[in-house]
Amino acid sequence: MDTSKIFEFPVKEFFKQPRSLLGAGAYENAGPEAAAMGLKHVLFVTSGLRGTGIIDECKTNFENAGVSVTVYDKVETNPKDYNVMDSYKAFADAECDGFVSIGGGSSHDTTKGARVVAAHDGRNVNEFQGLNASETLDNPAHIAINTTVGTGSETTPAYVITDTTSPDAPHKWVGFDRATTTTLAINDPVLCMTQPPEYVAYTGFDTMAHASECYVGRVQHLSTTPQALSAVKLVQENLREATYNPHNYQAMENMVWAQYIAAQAFSSGLLGILHSLSHAMCAYYDIHHGLNNGVGLPRVWTYNQPAAPDKFADIAEAMGVDTRDMSTPQAADEAIEEVIRLVKDCGCPENFSRVAEYPKTRMGQGYYEGGPKEAIQSSDEELQKMAEHMMTDLCTPGNPRDLTTEGAKEILRDCVYDDMATKTNNGYRQNVWGMDPIKGRHTPQALAERPGPN
Repeated sequence: MDTSKIFEFPVKEFFKQPRSLLGAGAYENAGPEAAAMGLKHVLFVTSGLRGTGIIDECKTNFENAGVSVTVYDKVETNPKDYNVMDSYKAFADAECDGFVSIGGGSSHDTTKGARVVAAHDGRNVNEFQGLNASETLDNPAHIAINTTVGTGSETTPAYVITDTTSPDAPHKWVGFDRATTTTLAINDPVLCMTQPPEYVAYTGFDTMAHASECYVGRVQHLSTTPQALSAVKLVQENLREATYNPHNYQAMENMVWAQYIAAQAFSSGLLGILHSLSHAMCAYYDIHHGLNNGVGLPRVWTYNQPAAPDKFADIAEAMGVDTRDMSTPQAADEAIEEVIRLVKDCGCPENFSRVAEYPKTRMGQGYYEGGPKEAIQSSDEELQKMAEHMMTDLCTPGNPRDLTTEGAKEILRDCVYDDMATKTNNGYRQNVWGMDPIKGRHTPQALAERPGPN
C-alpha cells in the first residue's frame, strides 16, 4: 500500500543529536576533547572572526592539548561550493585527521560539506544535495564551536551550500544527511557576546524562523513541537536585550538555548517556505540568511496563517499576547503584529529594497556578477526565477500551506517592495497571495497596480 497517497509524511525520521557542551567557558574544553578523541592534527574552518581573538585563543588551546592546527579562514557568508572544496583540499594537503568549525552556520555548513567530500574521495560537494545523499557514514571527526545565536548547525544534520559551477547556478541547495551530524557541539554564550548587534538580531531571526516553521509545519513531530514553541518564547523575551546589550549574559545565554532547541526541533520536525525564500534570496543576492528571514517572517506567517490559525494563536500567546478574550483568527493576527514589532525593534529593514542601507551585508560582493551593488530592485524575471527556486527547495514540502509559483512570486514581490505591515485583518485572509494576490497589499504601489478605480 502506498501510504504517501494518504499521508504526506507517513514515516517520520528522528535524526540523532551530537554530544554537546553548553555554558560559559565551554569552548576551553575543545582542545582537550579533541585530544581525548585521539586527534593529532585538525583543520580549523572559519571566516576568520577578525577582531575577536577567538581563533588565536582556540589555536593555543588545541596546541596546549597536544593537537596541531592548520587554519582555513576564507569561509564566506552563504558558503559556496568552492569554500567546501578549498577547505577539503587544505584538510587533505595538511594530512589532518579531524575538523573544527568555529563561527556560525557558514563555517559549520562548509565543514559538513568538506567532511562528506573527504569521505567520498574528493568528489564535488554539489553531488550530495538532498536527503541522506552520502554513500558512507564514515566521516572525519567534527567539533563545532558556535559563536552565533542563529543557525543551530552545530547540532543538526542539515547544511546549505551555494552552487556556483553547475548549469543550475545560482542555486542554494539543502543537504539533510545523517552523515553530517557533528561529533561534538560546543555553545559558549561568552563567544556570542563578540557579535556585532546586527548579527545578534539577524541570527536571532533565523532562530525564530526555525522555531515557528517547525511548530506550524506539516510534519508535526509531537516530540519537537513543544521545543519549538519554547524557542519562540525565548526569542521574544531575550532578542531585543541581547541585540542592544550583548554583554547581558543571561539574555545571551537564553538566546543560545533558543537557537539550540529550535535547531533540535527542526532536525526532525523540518522547516517550510520561509527558508525556501531565504535560500532563493541568498542564491541571487548573497545577503545574510538571517536578515532574509527577518524580512520574510511576517510575509510567510501571513501566507501560512489560514492553514494553521490555531498554531499561530499559540505563537501569539508564547509571544506574550493575552489571547483569552480573542477568537482564534484574532489571536493569530496578533502573532503577526508581534513578529513585525520584534523584527522592527531589532533593526530589520522593511523590505529587501532597503537592505543596502544596513551594515554587514555582502551586497554585490558575492560571486554572482548580476547581483546589485546598492539596492535590490528585482525584475519580474528575477522574481519568477526565485519563485521557481522556492518551488524546488527541500524545505517547501514541510510548509503547512501548499505553495504555487505565483504565490511564491507575490510573497517575494512583497518582501522586495512593500512595507512590513499586517495584511490579514482586512477581510481577505484566505486570499492573501496565490489566489488573488493584489488583495492584502495596500501599499501605494499595490494600489496603483490594482485594476480599475483606486
